[in-house]
Amino acid sequence: MNFDFSEDEKMVSDQARRFLQDNCDFSVNRSVLEGGAGYDQKVWQGLADMGLLGATIPEAYGGVGAGYLSTCLVAQQVGAHLAPIPYSSTIYQVAEALIHFGTEAQKQQYLPAIAEGKLIGAMALVESMSELTRQNITTRYSDGKLNGKKLIVTDGGIADVALVLAATESGSTGLYLVDLTQAGVQRETVNTVDPSRDSATMSFTDVAAEPLGDAEDGWNQLQAIQDRAAVMMAFEQIGGAERALNMAVEYARGRFAFGRPIGSFQALKHMMADMFVALRLAESNCFYAAWALSTNSDDLALAAATARVSATQAFQLCARDNIQVHGGMGFTWEFDCHLYYRRSNYLTLQLGGLSVWESKLVDALPKGQVA
Repeated sequence: MNFDFSEDEKMVSDQARRFLQDNCDFSVNRSVLEGGAGYDQKVWQGLADMGLLGATIPEAYGGVGAGYLSTCLVAQQVGAHLAPIPYSSTIYQVAEALIHFGTEAQKQQYLPAIAEGKLIGAMALVESMSELTRQNITTRYSDGKLNGKKLIVTDGGIADVALVLAATESGSTGLYLVDLTQAGVQRETVNTVDPSRDSATMSFTDVAAEPLGDAEDGWNQLQAIQDRAAVMMAFEQIGGAERALNMAVEYARGRFAFGRPIGSFQALKHMMADMFVALRLAESNCFYAAWALSTNSDDLALAAATARVSATQAFQLCARDNIQVHGGMGFTWEFDCHLYYRRSNYLTLQLGGLSVWESKLVDALPKGQVA
């Protein structure tokens, strides 16, 4: 079994890396973080023009059909460069939902616009600070109308369309497509740990909505979407983790104290060794999850949870200890360490917290393997 990427896939990764190196340095992240633009349109459109937003979208719907492995590698570069764009919500979640569960008309309407960078999507799910379950969904869908409120919707302030999780009068749960330009939609910006990623609270009052495919199976659809999204987001996380580790190593080599590089001190050696081990463990889990995703393996749920948990832990560790390696300088606004720390914490919560995915990991294990 070969878990390596093909030359074509590596070429896609290299193209994304070079584009983001030239067009998405730390000043771009800071401009969105400090300026409140929501996202960087130049970077977003540039990826669209290169065909990278449509990598997983079939050619019949305006994409390039390059597959999931290419998208995973692009996600890794997005994470490494802290790109302030709605990539995860639009590509990992909304596009995936449409590809796998949308009607033919919905695919024709939305997928080409996503591939061209003309449409931004968002997933409106949570309504309280407790864990999302079927029982605590209060948003209601009835007679083609949606009513309710969703908290902390990633890219909710800049999205054109949202997939909203709602309950029906019959007690089932569905995902519903909503055009966010309607008068009954209200949005309020939410300040989060990472302002370079747009977040908003959404309220719906008698808003027209249409079911995503089979409206009676929305909860199971959501689980499948999140498993697939978790794999791609895990690559984004290891991209950020690796960049944070490299920042720490570079600083430790160039910073001198008592006549020697600080990287030669045992405490920092151990710290960076722990960062490296966590990253490599997460990387191996991500590679297997990418294979499971690309082949639609029966192990996808387990592989996705494993990759998500290990990538989350690696990114949080590397982002935090990168600050420690930089010492007092690392805590200042002028240094870029905090940008990775912000993003690591934001991504940890975007698909549900670490405890949620640890529970999913345990549930996905074959019977008899849990003590």
